[in-house]
Amino acid sequence: MLLTKYTHACVRVDDGDRRLLLDPGIWTEPEAYDGVTDILVTHEHADHFAVEQLAALLASSRELRIYGDESLRAAAAEENAPAVAEAIQPVAVGDTFTVDGFAVTVVGGKHAETYDGLPRCRNVGFIVDGVYHPGDSFFVPAEPVTTLLVPSSGPWFKLREALDFTRAVAPDRAAPIHDRMASSDFGYDNFDGWMTEKSQTAYERIPLGGSITV
Repeated sequence: MLLTKYTHACVRVDDGDRRLLLDPGIWTEPEAYDGVTDILVTHEHADHFAVEQLAALLASSRELRIYGDESLRAAAAEENAPAVAEAIQPVAVGDTFTVDGFAVTVVGGKHAETYDGLPRCRNVGFIVDGVYHPGDSFFVPAEPVTTLLVPSSGPWFKLREALDFTRAVAPDRAAPIHDRMASSDFGYDNFDGWMTEKSQTAYERIPLGGSITV
């Protein structure tokens, strides 16, 4: 199974002719969508849910199924994107289902707090055949995780929490996501150094557009 990293929080999972895209946001490269019909979205924020891009794909007669919390429908409606709202397949915490042969478990439920209880939006995490994408959350699932996609920057983010989160999940390996806000060599090197030394797992940054086998 091949895991490919795109800008910020977007990753793609490929296994033979099966493919699944997670959290394509406003910075996601067009090639991430190539051949994709199934998309998992953790929450409604634009850096994870690019309504305009999805609407354009649907307008070109592209077949898309978008799995996420039902709140995504309201977010799509606010962007005047009825086709996107119609393409959303609502899922909820505790659901297990299969998408293009991939086993998916829905966990979490709440976005990490930034300040004063904000942003107060839903956030579901997805475990896809052992690969865990938490969205904007440090939720620790009960289910086993082989590969953790660990957030590495953001207004709600703290390095200590990322380290504690990784230790608590105890995956076989971890790789960073949600890194657009620290997109400098200094920011990357600082986070990578701490994760390598203190996360207690095999840690590796996936180069932009690069892939690892999981």
